[in-house]
Amino acid sequence: MKSKKIISEEKALSIIHKPMLTEKSTNLNQFNQYTFVVDKKSNSHDIQQAIEKIFKVKVIKVNTTIIKGKIKSFKGSVGFKKDIKKAIVTLADGNTIDSSLEIK
Repeated sequence: MKSKKIISEEKALSIIHKPMLTEKSTNLNQFNQYTFVVDKKSNSHDIQQAIEKIFKVKVIKVNTTIIKGKIKSFKGSVGFKKDIKKAIVTLADGNTIDSSLEIK
């Protein structure tokens, strides 16, 4: 039986980059779901522990997706935006996160 690894406060803060505040993610708040931009190398278990440690809430489920960067041109030269990993976190009933707070 595997033992669960407890992550430190510094590791938790390095996993969660910032909350994603779009119209779609704001509509998910009514279903107790919150969206965050997270580290691309982190998995769902690490994200769950980081959210529980930073915000002191109970996480039920974590869904992740990688959003591919778009092609952009700037002054005639072509470049790419970075790929980001997005996590949609579902909280237990009665738990909320104030999304206006900044993660430091």
